[in-house]
Order: sequence, then C-alpha cells, then structure tokens
Amino acid sequence: MKSLSIKLIALAAISAPLITSAQISDDKVKIGVLGDMSGVYSDVSGKGAVEAARMAVEAYGGKVAGKPIEVVFADHLNKADVGSATARKWFDVEQVDMITDLVNSGVALAVSEIGKEKNKVVIVSGAGVSDLTGKSCTPNTIHWTYDTSAISKATTAALVGQGYKTWYFLTADYAFGTAMQRDATRYIEAAGGKVIGSVRHPLNPSDFSSYLLTAQSSNAQVIALANAGNDTANSVKQASEFGIGRDGKQRLAGLLVTLTDVHSMGLDKAQGLIVSTPFYWDRDENTRKFAVEFAKRSGGKYPTMMQAGVYSSVLNYLKAVDAAKTDDGAKVVAKMKELPTDDPLFGKGVVRQDGRKLHPMYVYQVKSPAESKSEWDLYKLIDTVAPDKAFMSLSEGGCPLVK
Repeated sequence: MKSLSIKLIALAAISAPLITSAQISDDKVKIGVLGDMSGVYSDVSGKGAVEAARMAVEAYGGKVAGKPIEVVFADHLNKADVGSATARKWFDVEQVDMITDLVNSGVALAVSEIGKEKNKVVIVSGAGVSDLTGKSCTPNTIHWTYDTSAISKATTAALVGQGYKTWYFLTADYAFGTAMQRDATRYIEAAGGKVIGSVRHPLNPSDFSSYLLTAQSSNAQVIALANAGNDTANSVKQASEFGIGRDGKQRLAGLLVTLTDVHSMGLDKAQGLIVSTPFYWDRDENTRKFAVEFAKRSGGKYPTMMQAGVYSSVLNYLKAVDAAKTDDGAKVVAKMKELPTDDPLFGKGVVRQDGRKLHPMYVYQVKSPAESKSEWDLYKLIDTVAPDKAFMSLSEGGCPLVK
C-alpha cells in the first residue's frame, strides 16, 4: 500500500504541470470586437467587423481546445476613454480573452496598454498608428492588417517614382493622422521628394473646402489625404468640386483609402486614385469566395481590409490557443509569434518579435467608370510589395521588446 501511495503521488507530481498548463479560463474563449458601430469609420469597421469575426469562428468549427467560442461587440464611439472603460469591463467582469478591430488609433493605443496590464490579448486590425509596434509595443499586442508606415511607403513610392516630388498634407488631427504624415514624410524625403506644407482638420467635419483651398493654393504636385473613412470620402468628393486632380497640375493621393470609401465616392470622382492595401476582394479565388459570403451577411457590402483583417486575426488567434492549450494572454501572443500565420485572405506570413504581422502589400489604381464591370469592381493592380519591403524594419520601430 505504501509503495502504491508513493507511485500515485509521483504520478500526480508529473501530471500536475500538464493539467495546470492546459487551462481555458471560464471554460470559454471569448472574443470582443471593439469598433466604430455608428460613426465616421462604421463602414470600414462596424457591424461588418463583427460579422467577419463570427465567420472566422464558424470556419474554425465553433470550438477551440475543446471549449466553446463566443463573440461580443461594442461601440467605442471613437473615444479613448469609452474604449478603455469597455475594455476594462470586458476583461475584469465579462471574461473576454481577446479584443480585436480597434479602428481609431487613440483607442487602440489605450486598449493595448490595458491588455498588457490585464494580461489579455489585443489584436489591432482597424487602427494604423505604427507606434503599436514601435515605442508603444507590448508583449500582449499584435498589429495585424496594416500600419501608417506600410500604407504611406507604398503610396508615396508609387507617386514619387512617377515624378510627383512636392507634397502638401491634409491631415486628421489625432494620433493616426499625425503618424501617417510623419511616416509618409520620411519616405517622401528618402525618395527625393519634399513636403512643402500641411493643414490639420478635426474628426468628421462637415466641410473640407477651406482645408482643400489652402492645399490647392500651395501649388504642391500632390495633395495627400492623411485621414480615413468618411473623412477621406468627403475630402475626395469636395476636392472634385474644385477641380483638384482634374486639371493635370495636382494629384490627389488618399493615404488610407478603403473599398467602401471608393464605393461611396463613386468612380467618377475617385478614378485614378492610388490605393495601398494588403487585401482586395478580387485578388484570387479565396478572397472572392469570402467576399461573396460576407456580402450575403452584410447587406450587399463587400469587405474592407480592416474587416478582412478581423477574420484573419481571429482564425490565427484560435490556432494559437489550440496550440498553446491556454488563453493566457502573453502565452498566446508568444505562440502566435512562434507559429507561421496562414489563412485564405492574407495567405502565409509571420508575426514579428515587435508584434508586427507581416504579409505583402498591394498597390492598386482606382478604375474609371468605363473600366469597371460590376458594382464592386473598383481596383486594378499596379504593384506588389514584399513584406520585408512594405513594413518598417525592427530597428526603425524602436520597440523595447526587440533585443
């Protein structure tokens, strides 16, 4: 009996670490989609991002590590304090394990810090500020879809290469716009161009005319829009009223233009715009299949890169939870950095030490009305930029996690 007892104790000692290391808290994996459900970014994020998360959960089979998966969502109203309060409630009270989407850079930066504090996973698909993998990187955050560095680098390289050397910025006056102008300026100057001025505007103004006229009077060859969502769409619509981009003297460049922005503007106003994106619905059979199903669930709207990024990030997050056999935040993010990424929308890639998800960027030109064959047939491919060329290097970012 004594010998049997010793053997049982020894067996328990061996198996205890295995039991404790394979834990799913609350017997459920809960994913929170925190986005803009009612404001300026609701078309690029919003309910479409929620649907994308649900589609990813369904594609994965509805369970991970033998536990059910639940998706919840909330509107951060483009306010960092609202987003922070929601994140704390989700993490502390509602047992949310991972937050995704986070369109709006101020909200994303705030929630990223809370994820670190609470040891939860934060995967940013909607926001662009490159500081998320730079000075503000954390062991719990992954920046998934795009960033201000990659978007601006691809677009500015294409235009400076065509001989457009002088630039003027119309910039949204918050974290995203500031980062976009900063990153774009660096690449413009590196390519031999020059920034001759800028003007800032608040989020979602009703009238862009004074900003556009100031930019037009600068005589810069390119007026660059460092804004997003409805702000970009309204800027382009009003710019067309002043003939900007139509007289051959100035070019209008949208540094962050999404599919729904172009659809809202109409090809008659948006034609010729250069667009940089890691996702376009008509790239291959997998992206087309996803887009058709997404449109069925989303009132006929086709997916933006942010919404596609939510789908991709949720799929790869679930793979990491399965592999790690835990929903512990830092451990899951470490596993995501260890495993290669692979999904139908972004293909193969990796998550870098600083939390930057790497994949190709594509440069498109918006079609003319005559070139388009259907309602969402909006882009034609100009260039493909390899991951190591598209995103800033580890040394450029300054992330303290990088040794």
